[in-house]
Amino acid sequence: MRLIAVLLAAGAACRGAPRGQALALRPACADAEYWDGHACTARGTGAAEIVAGKAALDKFAVDEATVALDAGAAHGPLARDSNITLWEQRGIAAAYVDDAPHAREAFDMLLALDPGHFLSYKISPKATFVFEEVRNQEAHRVPELDVDWPRDERVGAAVPLTIGVLADPKRLLGRAEVYVRARGEKRWRAADLALHVGAEQHVVIPPVVATAPTSLELYVRAYDANGDEVLTWADAAHPREIALRYEPPTPWYRKWWVITIAAGAVAAATGIIVYEETLALPNLIDGVAR
Repeated sequence: MRLIAVLLAAGAACRGAPRGQALALRPACADAEYWDGHACTARGTGAAEIVAGKAALDKFAVDEATVALDAGAAHGPLARDSNITLWEQRGIAAAYVDDAPHAREAFDMLLALDPGHFLSYKISPKATFVFEEVRNQEAHRVPELDVDWPRDERVGAAVPLTIGVLADPKRLLGRAEVYVRARGEKRWRAADLALHVGAEQHVVIPPVVATAPTSLELYVRAYDANGDEVLTWADAAHPREIALRYEPPTPWYRKWWVITIAAGAVAAATGIIVYEETLALPNLIDGVAR
């Protein structure tokens, strides 16, 4: 029996769980909400105030626009689109009053959030010249997040992820939300994760239950210390997919523990036979009568 127990333990070790922190999934918040650490909460008035600031700046009312934009920044947290618009309009406003240093600072932040961003051709050259100057800087670096997973994952098994911050020159990446759902599901689920520059984190997504091959859809959002969204890795409209193969249930007589016990029983029986044949004391002692 000791041999069988050892074999059972060895079998369990071979099937060890994936390494990493198990993600506690919760229902994802709606677009107009954010996760405050306890529940989904309505966003502030920041987005509306940024829209008002842009409208004022379109009329060259720089002072009015600046007040509205500052209010928008204070009344977040902001979704990524609003955050991008905030820094774009701040840069334009600064350029309009010939404040080149603040315009460069705002445009630099804008391009960190959205490296492929372009200003409208309708905007005054006073702003577009400064923007192009910043965009052409060779030293311009942006935050970068990497997400990886092993290949050949299967239905019914936990899925390990490796998440790492490859670059964060402005120290924007404070935490992330990992969004997952099985293909075909309507609602996303999310989990929170702290981010650390230069360090990989190993996390585990709970198993997907299915009766056929499927895939796990995935995207990640990252936030700064204020809770403003600063980076997306894929998105809800274009998520990444982790293929999950399906293995039919194993018949009971082919399960590992049945085979292990059977192997243990055979090994035990073999040991008894070897003992009887080679080591056991004979029942009779040969001898010659004197």
